[in-house]
Amino acid sequence: MTPQPRFAAVWREATQRLDAARLRYGQGTEDAAQEAAWMLIHALGWPLLESFARLRALQRRVVPQPAQARLRTLVEARIASRRPLAYLLGEAWLHGQRFVVDERVIVPRSFIAELLDDALTPWLPDAPRRIVDACTGSGCLAILAAQRWPQAQVWGGDVSADALDVAAANVALHHCGVQLRRSDLLRALPGGIDLLLCNPPYVNAASMRRLPDEFRHEPALALAGGDDGMDLVRRLLAEAAVQLAAGGIAVVEIGHERAHFEAAFPALPVVWMPTSEPDRVFLVEAAALRAAP
Repeated sequence: MTPQPRFAAVWREATQRLDAARLRYGQGTEDAAQEAAWMLIHALGWPLLESFARLRALQRRVVPQPAQARLRTLVEARIASRRPLAYLLGEAWLHGQRFVVDERVIVPRSFIAELLDDALTPWLPDAPRRIVDACTGSGCLAILAAQRWPQAQVWGGDVSADALDVAAANVALHHCGVQLRRSDLLRALPGGIDLLLCNPPYVNAASMRRLPDEFRHEPALALAGGDDGMDLVRRLLAEAAVQLAAGGIAVVEIGHERAHFEAAFPALPVVWMPTSEPDRVFLVEAAALRAAP
């Protein structure tokens, strides 16, 4: 009888196939090795986070034939379709939490999630009473905020009814009290906001034209930010100046668009927050927004 291959060999072969296909990453994984590991762990039916934490110890585990077949199917589908793996699996992970996803929302990957544990404490001496996650998409940031501040009233808003259907599934999955509302930025959401979170569409027009195939599977509505990427950010900050409570803060992600942001808001005092990739998220206080010309 032919011996069953070990985890290390199967993982290596899958990684090589993904590498050879010249796929693009950044939607939940950073490279082919991470993506192949996620595929293999899923094919084996193992718990994802625990398995990633024990990858070295798992190298000699046998991979049964059914799991090999499931892995081959995933690899072939990923290469043929260029769909993000999160869509193929129907799930994504952010800040240690699982979220259901499909093409109605972008794959959760916001750097804002890194800040929710304690990085905002200097600006929030008291626990926020009202939190709004604008452009909520899958609802991931609203849910993480509700878990962090369980006594707060948390709202998630999105202009897309399809996105809100996905967000509702995630609110049910996590059994949290996030309230969802269809809203064009803050227009239909309550005022008096202590903490405003937003990962808005911010990709500039030139970058949109160059998007890899994987990112073209995501809804353009959630990505495109106009010529300089700042169309939605301009509107958001104007509305936030009115909607934030006294002492409130807005935490906004803008990806690679810091240069465009500073050109659009040259005099606005913001704090660039300490995330794993710098210059991706800024914080601005209500007083600064109200004083802005």
